[in-house]
Amino acid sequence: MKVGLFFGSFNPIHTGHLIVAQAVLEQPGINQIWFIVSPRNPLKKNANLLHEFDRLDLVNAAIWDNPKMKAKDIEFRLPKPNYTINTIIALKEKHPKHEFILIIGQDNLSQFPRWKNHKEILKEVHLYVYPRPNAQNSELDKHSKVKFIEAPLLDISATLIRKSVKKGRSIKYLVPETIEEMIRRKKFYL
Repeated sequence: MKVGLFFGSFNPIHTGHLIVAQAVLEQPGINQIWFIVSPRNPLKKNANLLHEFDRLDLVNAAIWDNPKMKAKDIEFRLPKPNYTINTIIALKEKHPKHEFILIIGQDNLSQFPRWKNHKEILKEVHLYVYPRPNAQNSELDKHSKVKFIEAPLLDISATLIRKSVKKGRSIKYLVPETIEEMIRRKKFYL
């Protein structure tokens, strides 16, 4: 089975994530997308980060109706801070017959050489890169393991969603209805 790995804080998951995931599912041979909920990103500050299980619940609520999308909590059990290479190795050990593809935004491709063991990641998996606004060219643009996919160019951010919630503004259409309802009911990001 060929599985796209979509890593992120998903704080919260939003429509942009889901549109990208669907675009990757449309690629030839891709069977599933696994949303890998990261407890903590070593390259980001953790202000306003919901508890990892709340974020996992949000992802599950967003994808409940798509059997080709799964939420995974594998990083919850790995040492923290965790790095992508560790997760990929753990997944390959647990699922030796699967082929994994790492899904990243074009804006992250220029930062990819800063990732821990980025050369080892490229030995283990292919990268599927989706377009992002104002993305810079990267030395990896023409790498044999990098494939640019067609997807809508979206500029929806979890930061915008959190700020909107805090200010009492609507997040309708930025997140699925189920996520909007959960955020409101559980008073997330207030």
